[in-house]
Amino acid sequence: MSENTNYSYPTRLSILRFFKDAEGVRRNPIPFHKRYFEKFGDSFSIRIGLTRYIILSRDNEIAQYILVKNQRNYNKSKFQSVYLSKYLGKGLLTSDGDFWLKQRRLIQPAFHKQKMNQLVDNMNKTITAEIDNLEEDKFFDVFPAMSQLAFNVVAKSLFEFSISEEKLHRIKFIIEEVQKFLVKEIRLPHKAFWFSLSGQVRKYLNLAAENNKIIQEIIESRNASNEEFNDLLNMLMETRYEDTGEGMSMQQLIDEIKVLFIAGHETTANALTFTLHFLGRYPEIQQKIFDEITEIQSHTDNVIEQLQKMTYTNAVLNESMRMYPPAWITDRENVEDDSLAAFKIKKNTLIGISFYELHRNPKYWDNPDQFIPERFLGEQKKKSMQYFYPFGAGPRMCIGTGFAIYEMCLAISQIVKKYEIKTKNETVKFNPLVTLKPVNIEVSFSKR
Repeated sequence: MSENTNYSYPTRLSILRFFKDAEGVRRNPIPFHKRYFEKFGDSFSIRIGLTRYIILSRDNEIAQYILVKNQRNYNKSKFQSVYLSKYLGKGLLTSDGDFWLKQRRLIQPAFHKQKMNQLVDNMNKTITAEIDNLEEDKFFDVFPAMSQLAFNVVAKSLFEFSISEEKLHRIKFIIEEVQKFLVKEIRLPHKAFWFSLSGQVRKYLNLAAENNKIIQEIIESRNASNEEFNDLLNMLMETRYEDTGEGMSMQQLIDEIKVLFIAGHETTANALTFTLHFLGRYPEIQQKIFDEITEIQSHTDNVIEQLQKMTYTNAVLNESMRMYPPAWITDRENVEDDSLAAFKIKKNTLIGISFYELHRNPKYWDNPDQFIPERFLGEQKKKSMQYFYPFGAGPRMCIGTGFAIYEMCLAISQIVKKYEIKTKNETVKFNPLVTLKPVNIEVSFSKR
């Protein structure tokens, strides 16, 4: 219980234990979260100072409540709105309230299924080119290759083929460097003054400004061009606000494009890497995907139709994202006091939902540590989807979900059709940064 009897919180982690574990949590919070959940139950709390609380939960009721049922009372935390927006600007990922809603309504039509279908040919060509360049018959860390593939798919979908390789490489470099520093800022708040004094903050703000400049040049050159383009940039430039009939400002376009780059490439690269590991571990699952793709392609050459029939491939990807959700955690702060499950919480309580732990919670999943794609087939799928958050949930669910599923199904189907996949790793290592990043997952590709 809180000192104030009006409020009640889940079992509290002692501040002494919190500080004792702080360095380990900073390096990799997941093993500590697991230990605390096993000790305290599906939610626990930490008191910061005299009145602030943090709750961490793997409870589906709480996840549904703050993300869906009462989402209006739960804003993104300062981690997302302050730290991220410093480098990413005010796009869908970092904004809240009325402004976020206005942007979401504006951009949503660009991600409608019919619009996504228009991008599939470019997506497919880009994936084919990347897969043709994979090293063969030797084990190597596959994440950089999947990162390059996913980045190029987003870049070519955003800008079709109207951007130089040099600019693409620079955008990718800046995004990766800024994200590494961002994680340091979030995990080492006590060093904020030093980061500022030593010029590190300025260095990364300058990199972010350089990124803005590159994207602005691309938009300006598009504005000056008379060519027809069938890409996301074109769709975003053609959108109009309902109230004014005007399009997005240059700065807003830049901010939304940065969000699409970051949200659209790293999470997909993570999911593809973990999935390739599982296909290497389980040749029988790999064979089932191969059989499904062969069967589908014997009936139709239409890529959209093929994607719609990839039931088993989709189930494998879902099970991979259940075990290793690329966006492994999310957080919210309540605007007003609220009743949350059995608790009465004060406004401005920070609530973290660990999707990683929720996806492995034995209350919702049988044999949660086993890789079983059948969870996402037939009748079982209905049950599984209730507890499954690879793209979040509610109104703030990832706007690019359809795009990501298309891309991953195309990539896995092309790889499996062309190669036999093997892996060296018995277990999976990862680094929980802003996303759940795979570490040294070694895979080999041999031509079928």
